[in-house]
Amino acid sequence: MTEQQKRVLLPVADGSEEIEAVTIIDVLRRAGAQVTVASVMASETITASRGVVITADCRLAECEPRRWDLVVLPGGMPGAAHLAADRQLMEIVRKQLRDGGWLGAICAAPAVVLGRHGLLAEREATCHESFREELRAQALVARGEKVVRDRNLVTSQAPGTAMAFALELVACLYSEKQRQTVATPMAVGPPGV
Repeated sequence: MTEQQKRVLLPVADGSEEIEAVTIIDVLRRAGAQVTVASVMASETITASRGVVITADCRLAECEPRRWDLVVLPGGMPGAAHLAADRQLMEIVRKQLRDGGWLGAICAAPAVVLGRHGLLAEREATCHESFREELRAQALVARGEKVVRDRNLVTSQAPGTAMAFALELVACLYSEKQRQTVATPMAVGPPGV
C-alpha cells in the first residue's frame, strides 16, 4: 500500500443498492483507495436490491480491527436495515464518528443506519426522499442538496446521486485536485452539473 493510499470499508448486505455500492467502490478505487467490501451477512455473496449478485472481499466478522480512513454505507432496503442490525458495524461507525474519521452514508442509510442509532444529533444530513420525514426527526437539518457534508460526515440522496457522492468522498479523502483527476476521464462535470 502506498503512502497516499487510503483504507476504505464498504459494508454490504442482502438488499443493498447495487448502483450506489458499485459506483462508490469503482470511483474510490480509481482515486487510489484500498476499498474493502465486507458482507454483514453469513456469506460473502449477497443479492443486492435489484437482484444483482455481489461477492464481497470478506465477511465483516473476518475483518481485522483497524483504523479506516473512510467507512461508507450504501442504502437500499432491506440492505440498510441489515447494516443497522450488525453490532460490529455499528461499533465501527460510532468509533469512526467519535475519532473524526470520514463517514459516508447514502439513500436509506443516513436515516436507517445512522439516525435510528441516534448518530445524527446536531448534524446536517440528507437521504432518500422516502426517508426524509424520518430524517427530519433525527438530524439537526435535513437539507435538499444532493450531497451534504457536515464535518466528517457526508450524506447523499439516492442511486442517481451516487457519482456526485463518490466524487465528494474522493475530495474528502484526498483533495479537490484528485476529484477532478478521477472525474475528467469519466466525463463527469463539476459538482452540481
